[in-house]
Amino acid sequence: MVNSLKINVMKTNNNLKSYTSICIAMLVVTFSLNAQVDFTEYSGKVVDGKSNRVLEAASLNINETNINTVTNSEGVFILKVPNKFLDSKLVINLLGYNTRVLPLSKLTTTGNKIELYEAVTQLSAVSISAYKDAESLVRKVFKEKNKNVQDESVLMTAFYRETIKRRSRNVSLTEAVVNIEKQPHTSSQRDAIQLGKARKSTDYKRLDTLSVKLQGGPFSTIYLDIMKYPEYIFTDETISSYGYSFDEPSTINNRNVYVVNFTPKSKNLNIKYNGKLYIDVKSLALVSANYALDVSNTSKTKNLLVKKKPRDVVVYPLEANYRVDYKAKGNKWYYSYSNLSLKFKVNKKRELFNKVYTLSSEMAVTDWEINRTDTKIKKRDRLRPTVIITDAISGFSDPNFWGEYNLIEPDKSIESAIEKIRKSIEKQKAKENARTADGKP
Repeated sequence: MVNSLKINVMKTNNNLKSYTSICIAMLVVTFSLNAQVDFTEYSGKVVDGKSNRVLEAASLNINETNINTVTNSEGVFILKVPNKFLDSKLVINLLGYNTRVLPLSKLTTTGNKIELYEAVTQLSAVSISAYKDAESLVRKVFKEKNKNVQDESVLMTAFYRETIKRRSRNVSLTEAVVNIEKQPHTSSQRDAIQLGKARKSTDYKRLDTLSVKLQGGPFSTIYLDIMKYPEYIFTDETISSYGYSFDEPSTINNRNVYVVNFTPKSKNLNIKYNGKLYIDVKSLALVSANYALDVSNTSKTKNLLVKKKPRDVVVYPLEANYRVDYKAKGNKWYYSYSNLSLKFKVNKKRELFNKVYTLSSEMAVTDWEINRTDTKIKKRDRLRPTVIITDAISGFSDPNFWGEYNLIEPDKSIESAIEKIRKSIEKQKAKENARTADGKP
């Protein structure tokens, strides 16, 4: 899945205004889904019970509901639970670990430390020898996917976050709650996204004269759903262009999982990936995919991530990593989480030094329900894949901005960025108040 970047040169403030004028204005809508008034918030950390290592992207789900969140890069989570579910249990799982189930009554509202332990996975000789090779297994997964994947339209609430860093410094931060009208995997219709609460801040001084934005925003993460959009990586034509091999099996949610490595073997592939597929042994559903773009051939990958750029700019991808996770509900599997990380070098003619940017985005489904006629997203409210969320920094000044919506807890670097934005807003307000007090317009 190659995600396109749009790179524009900003020469003046007028150019900046004309650029942002094509961006969508921030919408604030009330979702019918997950709109609880009374909830209890729990926070804590998920770690490896043996090494105390923090565990990233561990899933936390309220049992027998679709309320869900994931841990951040530091293993930290925050979960908002409607009070009507306070007698429920919390289910914590992560690929390669035994599932943990805890009554919410055993948790405190803050400071929880949840330990997971690695699972020992053993597959029977029958399971291992069921397929003559790993490629035949992968072909079967995609050929018979309709037996396993979501077969009805569902309305999902999800949290989306996108950061852009220049070297190690944050220069842009976007966060949003979105509604996703997720179409059946058998349908040719593409998923629809509606923007809900959103906030964004971009430091154009740190971006200097270059504004680097990911084309599509939340669509960049939803298109990582390779069971819905296999054309981005595995098609009938390209599936044989990769070599496949079995790796050590794993476990997720107390279910055995095949692990299949794939690497490009055909020189005819212009875009090459390598990675791992995690496949449920019993159902043959795809549980997770973790893969990367091969950027070793710079002559082929030069400008690959770019959809539009100035003539005097050349973009070299340094890294491009992707991940998508699915979660089982009954005997069907649903899109649950995805992330991407793009690191690229921007060279501009007549400039002595190049610039290195990292763009990271992730989306986690926090609740969903079977779609009804009255909850379908209207055409006028749908985001277009080409639209970029406009700057709307006011939300950063409100610590309770997200209200009852679940989100991915920010890691320390993002917390620091948010705090800097808040201080900048407070400073600006203080200046405005001082001007008003002096009687200046």
